[in-house]
Amino acid sequence: MESTATIRDQLADYLSEQGMSINQFADRCGINSGTLSRIVKGNQPIAMSHLELLTKGMGKGEDHFFSLYVDECFYYSAPTWRRLRPFMIRCAELGRMDCIERMVQILLDNLNNVPTLFEVAEGLFKQGQWQAAALLYENVSASEKYQYSERLAMCQYRLFRIALGDDQSENLRAATLFEPYVPRLDEADQLDALRHLLHVYCSLHQWCEVAKLAQEMLQLASILYEMKDNFNRTNSNDKTPEKPIYFYILYAHLLRSSAYVELGDYKKALDLIPLYTNGNWIREDNEEVQRILAQFQDWGKANTYLYRLLDGQIEVLDDYVEYISIHKGEIFTAIYYIIKSANKYNWNIDQILVRFSDYIPYRIHHSEFGEYNQQIMTDQYARFLAELAAYYLHNKRREGIRFILHSLECSSKINNDDIVINCVDLFEQYRYLASLEEKERYKTKIREVRVENEKKAHNMVSLI
Repeated sequence: MESTATIRDQLADYLSEQGMSINQFADRCGINSGTLSRIVKGNQPIAMSHLELLTKGMGKGEDHFFSLYVDECFYYSAPTWRRLRPFMIRCAELGRMDCIERMVQILLDNLNNVPTLFEVAEGLFKQGQWQAAALLYENVSASEKYQYSERLAMCQYRLFRIALGDDQSENLRAATLFEPYVPRLDEADQLDALRHLLHVYCSLHQWCEVAKLAQEMLQLASILYEMKDNFNRTNSNDKTPEKPIYFYILYAHLLRSSAYVELGDYKKALDLIPLYTNGNWIREDNEEVQRILAQFQDWGKANTYLYRLLDGQIEVLDDYVEYISIHKGEIFTAIYYIIKSANKYNWNIDQILVRFSDYIPYRIHHSEFGEYNQQIMTDQYARFLAELAAYYLHNKRREGIRFILHSLECSSKINNDDIVINCVDLFEQYRYLASLEEKERYKTKIREVRVENEKKAHNMVSLI
């Protein structure tokens, strides 16, 4: 039966083998007998709803006829989006990328199908069917690669979002490929694209790039906010950013301040704090404004303590500790920077580590705007473990070896070579504190890192 060429042939063979009439099978599968008769005779195309009922009636797996249905849609009846759209969506849900690929290749013979393919991709993206959406975006992009179009830019934006994960080198590659397309996006999408790019570059610790993009976000958001009423009227597609425009202004100042801190200019970072904590210039006056401002003001207060601490002002340490003790969402990040400062200035923070020992394991943290960016937190956890290891080892305490090994595992998983190198340097410096078992774990992980780096180098050569 598998060798027959059409769904109709297989249905006719099934009816013959089972000794069933069309009326009997119609009763079983729930299709009108007249409709079923026309389908069998080839006088009516097979709708997606009919395919599902036929397949179920024959006792087959839901995607059993999907490959043949591609032929049905294009070669045995006129192709219509009324059938193709629901079929693509179901293929995505069942993981039949092979069928989607075949349909897309046929459809792109006629470039008039590009806009509809893009619409289907957008629907799949919103439903979380990112693998199928990526396949469509890639093909739409290829069909428009020589055009300076907003649709091409949006495809690249979606592919950038889909590509982001734990691998830092892949995140950098995705960000580098996407960044030139940002100016081609609608202004509302530009703001969110810049925000997602900033998250990537923060997690990669590329602070000069963070400062540059934050300034771009600030300029764009400021212009849009000044012409806000006109902006809303002139966007015929009613496209708006994910968050209020004033949020992007505040957020740009916050990230500019963070970049200055990481670049070592604590005074400049402190000077910028009032720019994201003072919202007197915001024209809106509602509960959402008050909620967002309260979150930025919390960050501003915490950062005032933090930036002074990073500058070596130990006199603020006790106040900072008391502050974070009632802001549980900030504790993990705060402890990381306290350890980092302790390592830099040779402070003893044993009592603080004991007090907040429950917050040292990795956990997801939330702010007013949801979870903190996953790439940033994963990277920060690996760095946290390395700083904690350094603190213990500098004080000749062997539990630091355990944290080195944990950091090495985390940083190799996200492909962060800087932290891996830091862990290797630390382990070699304090190897004498490690047990035989820990030394073996270290050797095994280093071998894995070398193998992964060789694969990465091979992939880079292949791309060239």
